Amino acid sequence: MITKIISEELIQKAKKYVEKGDKFVIVTHVSPDGDALGASLGLYHFLNTYGKSQVTVVVPNEFPLFYKWMPGAKDIVIYDKYQEFADQLLQEADVIFCLDFNEPKRVEKMADALLKAEGRKVMIDHHLNPADFCRVTMSYPQMSSTSEMIFRFICRMGMFDLLPRESAICIYTGMMTDTGSFTYNSNQPEIYTIISELIKKGIDKDEIYRKVFQVYSESRLRLQGYVLYEKMKVYPGKQTAMLSLSAEELERFHYVTGDSEGFVNMPLSIEDVCFSVFLREDKDYVKVSLRSVGDFPCNEFATKYFHGGGHKNASGGEFFGTLDEAIACFENALEEFNPSLEKEKRENQH
Repeated sequence: MITKIISEELIQKAKKYVEKGDKFVIVTHVSPDGDALGASLGLYHFLNTYGKSQVTVVVPNEFPLFYKWMPGAKDIVIYDKYQEFADQLLQEADVIFCLDFNEPKRVEKMADALLKAEGRKVMIDHHLNPADFCRVTMSYPQMSSTSEMIFRFICRMGMFDLLPRESAICIYTGMMTDTGSFTYNSNQPEIYTIISELIKKGIDKDEIYRKVFQVYSESRLRLQGYVLYEKMKVYPGKQTAMLSLSAEELERFHYVTGDSEGFVNMPLSIEDVCFSVFLREDKDYVKVSLRSVGDFPCNEFATKYFHGGGHKNASGGEFFGTLDEAIACFENALEEFNPSLEKEKRENQH
């Protein structure tokens, strides 16, 4: 039995949109990750099975190669490649599902077209502080992933029997990737009830893990070795490690979208390191990824210093400046928001 966490009123309202709509667009955030794609494609396959023939997933930009195997991935419309077509889809949509993001700026260049679209908008998300731009907002930060919420949404509409194997594959992929293979934010027993139901639908969770985490290009593997050997900095007494990569280094290793995914988690395997940060230079800014274990709130760190946010143990942000300036900002912030000192404070409070 799965707890009815999502409000019944919201479920019924969104269900009416599903029943009456003909043209659907599913939108997710820029640089879509496993959860964004898993939730979007999971819902896409369900709507197709339900009899909706005009359903399109639109993402702001390209996504990692190791998600291209997911059922339906080849049909995703990339906004920055096919903007005119995507704008038309948004304009004509009866219903627009906004998945795994909580404010329009998270879709970047697509935001204007999304806000102008007149279709009924439904947000399904698990991040804090959702903006008010959708008719229906299902926002539950206690959920492990948006993919988990898609599963719950389908079940609460009374349509679990219509959930196809393709949806189950995508939903599991999203849940797995957004919890670091169930190593954080995954202590709720109901997560494993959901997994058992997905397995009953015929998924091979071992094969999914292999496709996401064990199939890489040679250049990606060499980049991983380089960033660990040459670019990892450990901060003694602060329980922290940092990785960084410049645009020049990325080019040297023939970087493609997704090649650095998961790098931020690697330093957490070092004994006594509870906080890891990865800074990657992009065209207009420095992308900041943060992970922690235990009680250290890396989302508060992201919000305070890098215009970001997220979950307690997994968050992200941005820095507008050079990579060296971003590193300096991080190191100054670490003096103020030191995981070791934060741990002492908590222990003294008890």
